[in-house]
Amino acid sequence: MSRKNKQLPLLENILVTDVAAEGKAIAKVNDMVIFMSNAVPGDVVNIQLTRKKHSYAEAKVVDFVKYSDERAVPFCKHFGVCGGCKWQNLPYEKQLFYKQKQVFDNLTRIGKIALPEISPILGSKKTTFYRNKLEFTFSDKRWLTEEEIKANVQYDNFNSLGFHIPGLFDKVLDIEECWLQSELSNQIRNYIKDFCIKNNLSFFNIKNKEGLMRNIILRTSISGEVMLIVVFYENEKDNIEKLMSNIHKEFPQITSLLYIVNHKANDTISDQDVILYSGKEFMMENMENLQFKVSPKSFYQTNSLQAYELYKVAREFAELTGDELVYDLYTGTGTIANFVAAKASKVVGIEYVEDAIEDAKINSEINNIQNTKFYAGDMKDILTNEFIEQNGRPDVIITDPPRAGMHEDVIDVILNAEPKRIVYVSCNPATQARDLNLLDVKYKVTKVQPVDMFPHTHHVENVVQLTLK
Repeated sequence: MSRKNKQLPLLENILVTDVAAEGKAIAKVNDMVIFMSNAVPGDVVNIQLTRKKHSYAEAKVVDFVKYSDERAVPFCKHFGVCGGCKWQNLPYEKQLFYKQKQVFDNLTRIGKIALPEISPILGSKKTTFYRNKLEFTFSDKRWLTEEEIKANVQYDNFNSLGFHIPGLFDKVLDIEECWLQSELSNQIRNYIKDFCIKNNLSFFNIKNKEGLMRNIILRTSISGEVMLIVVFYENEKDNIEKLMSNIHKEFPQITSLLYIVNHKANDTISDQDVILYSGKEFMMENMENLQFKVSPKSFYQTNSLQAYELYKVAREFAELTGDELVYDLYTGTGTIANFVAAKASKVVGIEYVEDAIEDAKINSEINNIQNTKFYAGDMKDILTNEFIEQNGRPDVIITDPPRAGMHEDVIDVILNAEPKRIVYVSCNPATQARDLNLLDVKYKVTKVQPVDMFPHTHHVENVVQLTLK
């Protein structure tokens, strides 16, 4: 038997001891680190190794010998199969503990810089129904769970509307009930799925690139507005009209009903035309005494209530007195820029997505904010030394980059600009730590505040204040 096909061993009575940065549970056997899902520290498990490298291995839990005292009962029927909310089996206070640890570990191991004491993580008041945006995918190849396969039942209908199975782009788990968005979201999704099945509207086949129904995107606001975007693959006008008219009649709560015909290979809608079927082309979100316009393509933090807490930290760390020129990098729809504008002399926002920048400008107009200016383009191309000469040298830079962090060219320009303070908001402490290491030549970290935006996941936001040495 070749080494490649050799059966990897079953290990018994293994104690789970920790949680990795990416959320998987950790055990150690003979100095080998083993990663696994669906276990928590304190569990004693029997595991089947599924992949083995020189210094680590991956495993699947076969049996629980003893459950940990640090364990919660998952509340979602899709737990363990769906790719989201993987930490439902951890009590929320333990989730916060491991997120705080993740921030500390990344900043010390990757950043390798001097740090102040890290403030205790700000937990989310809502741990269910906290998301304001969800995207569901149609598929004619529904993913069968292990229980369904073992039952050996013959299924006539493999149509599904739900979430992609982690690591499998062409497999979708049918979702009956999701705890991330309000009950109305569940009602809308299930109604659309049932209507499409009853009326023989074809579900998308991602491999063959055929089928009418592709995605739906549901967005909600604190004020109660609801946006539904239905994405079709084919432009079947009669079927599109049939579905959209029935949704409109069934759910008068939907304030923005829109659709897209996306015939390209990927699901992104940033380059697609959005067609208004009924209601408004946008919805409004409230934060403090401000209102923000949210368009179908624009980014807005997906936990609205906790976003307010996050932005309050960023504003506090900026330490504005009213005289400062502030640069807001990766500004999105200008939420942070407009949020801090009242305490600044001027705010300059930069963002890649042109539609988002248009929303940012409108958000300033809506709130009668006159000291902001916004630019659209790739950050590394826009933020240059010439740009700073034209717009003024910033006193404070607030940066909230995507998970990949900041490009080195952007960091170089920031270092040349030498603002008094930098406020770095990050959704990925690992890339944040890497960037902090590069900024360490001129800046010291003076404050660190983790914020939990996504309960029941391993993701954590972190806000860092840097001051010029």
